[in-house]
Amino acid sequence: MFVKPYFIRRGKGPLVVSFPHSGETLGTVAERMRPAARPLPDTDWHLLRLYDFLDDMNITIIKGNYSRYVIDLNRDPSGKALYKGENETELCPTTMFDETPIYDDGQEPNDTEIAERIAEYHEPYHDAIASEIERVKDINGHAVLLDAHSIAQSVPRFFDGALPDLNLGTVDGTSCDKAIADDIMAIFAANPAFSSVLDGRFKGGYITRKYGDPSNDVHALQLELSQATYMIDSDAKDQPGRGPTRFFDDGIADKVRPILFDMVHRLAAK
Repeated sequence: MFVKPYFIRRGKGPLVVSFPHSGETLGTVAERMRPAARPLPDTDWHLLRLYDFLDDMNITIIKGNYSRYVIDLNRDPSGKALYKGENETELCPTTMFDETPIYDDGQEPNDTEIAERIAEYHEPYHDAIASEIERVKDINGHAVLLDAHSIAQSVPRFFDGALPDLNLGTVDGTSCDKAIADDIMAIFAANPAFSSVLDGRFKGGYITRKYGDPSNDVHALQLELSQATYMIDSDAKDQPGRGPTRFFDDGIADKVRPILFDMVHRLAAK
């Protein structure tokens, strides 16, 4: 069955929210993947459920439908690294976050297939982001892009120890006005039960860097959210092998949702 590269719902407000890593579709790629990779453990699980308040707001959302294992929509299509000297996954990843191979031996995508994936999935997603930014800016005189992500609290490949709960990225202040970032960090600071950092390990990926242009009234931010703020992992549930998709926890999520709502409300009101 054909699955479109992305889902989009248009609003008229200035805010566009992007979910590039929430897709679960693999298509025929699944046939070449190892069993350990097929449950998609590195997905940004359940973010649309977590951000369910967006349904009642006049906000544009764009969600990638294909798994990051097919192609990473938040990577430069040229293959250029985001974080110099840091470990990171490729445009078309060949290993999971724990460095387990994704593909059966000899089944990794070659350059021709990578180019095809760029044309089929990466370019349409970015064309949509660019078009929506232009559209809402025409309506409002400015645009704000929030790139929404989540990740396990501990991923030794990428960082030591436990990640802060709320990781705001503005590419060291270059992708949005300082006042916007300061306002969001003030919201985070008013909720000390959740740790937060500005431009820490995750400063913003390709999407934030490509579209943030504050001199032209386009402001882009990335939020990397620890999944511990809304999920319980399989070990905690004592149900190994069932995969992380089953472990969204409303009791935990309801504590972080008001913070996310305040952040989105502030960005939508810019």
